This record gives sequence, structure tokens and C-alpha cells, in this order.
Amino acid sequence: MHALVRTARTTGLLYLGLAFAGALGFLLIRSQLFVANDPAATLANLVEHKTLARADVAFELLVVLTQALAAAWFYRLFRTADSFAAAGIAAFGLVNAVAILASAAMLGTALQVAQTPAGDAAAAVQLLYLISANLWGVGALFFGLWLIPMGWCVLRSGWMPRALGWVLIAGGVAYVLNAFVRYLVPGADAFVDALALPATVGEFWMIGYLLVRGVGGRAREETPAAAPAAV
Repeated sequence: MHALVRTARTTGLLYLGLAFAGALGFLLIRSQLFVANDPAATLANLVEHKTLARADVAFELLVVLTQALAAAWFYRLFRTADSFAAAGIAAFGLVNAVAILASAAMLGTALQVAQTPAGDAAAAVQLLYLISANLWGVGALFFGLWLIPMGWCVLRSGWMPRALGWVLIAGGVAYVLNAFVRYLVPGADAFVDALALPATVGEFWMIGYLLVRGVGGRAREETPAAAPAAV
């Protein structure tokens, strides 16, 4: 199998792992533990569902791990197509991973506070979960920024459908706007959710293409000797 195809499929698996970890942790498990405007209920959930709370921290860490590795593999995949844009994917992805790493630390601290309460444990736990959610919110800025050079690399390389590149760029721009609208226009939840749709389409299209095709015919025809000349 062509080395570039192997790299593409490894990248796709890591990206799929990132999507899986984020969906299970942030979207599913967190909603079962955190209760908005009810600190006592959040604290009770952490006490009663310790295993679920630990799993929430573990999935946050899995998000960090898979995003960091996916960032490195995207650089490896696209560095011959556009080294500057490929470095942008890696850098912005790593910054977002650091934001989620801080979020995981908040969740871990909340679990510790719930198990060994001191002072107003309910208020402390609620605050930690709110900080965690806001780390995801501000991290959306860098998640958007990692999609924009990813889309550019798709366009520059010619290895994937051009439409995919434009959808990724549009999704990245929308995610950057998402980070600002979330704080500048309180209560615009429906609009914030709508801004995430182009990115979601682009991400799953990218994952599917990487896993099924790897790279397109033009990349498959390149010789190993010719690839470095494109740097």
C-alpha cells in the first residue's frame, strides 16, 4: 500500500477517535452529570455516579490524546502539499488540545471536591464545570483555525474533492464566529448550534474520505522521489 494512503488512513482513525471521544464525553456523559442552575444536583450526581464522572475525565483526556496525534499526522500527511498550512493544522490543533487538557483538570478537581467536600462543595463543583464548559467554548476558536488550513491543504494538494476543502474552510470560519457569538450574543444558542453544522459536515466527510479512499488518484500516482520536491 502507498505510504501516503497509510498515513491518510491512520489520520482518519485518529480523527474518528477524536470525534468519538468528544461526542461521548462532552455531549453525552456531561449532560448526565451537570445540571445548570442547580449546584446541589450536580454535586449529588458526582457523588452517586462516580464511575460515570471518572469516565467523563477519561474521555476528555482521550480527546486531548487523539487531537494531539491527529494534529501530528495531518502535518505528516500534508507537509509536501503546503508545509506552512500543514504546520498551522498541527499548531492550532495542539492549542485546542491544551484547552481541553485544562478542562479535564477542572473535571478531575470537581470529582475530588465531590468525594472529599470542604466548604461549599456544591458551589465549587458547579464553578469547575462552568469553567470546563467555557474552556470548550473558547477552544472553539482554535478548533475553527485548525479546520481552515486543513481545507486549504485539501485544495492545494488536489488529493481530495475540492468541495471538501471549501466545506472545511467554511466550517472553520463558522467555528471561529461561534466562539465570539457565544459571548457577544447571549441566548443565541440556536444560532451558535447552526454555526457548528458546516464544520460537522466537513469533519465527517474528511474522516470518511481518509478511511475509505485515503487519498485520491493524483496522490497515488506520485512517486516517493517526487513528493519531497513539492515542499
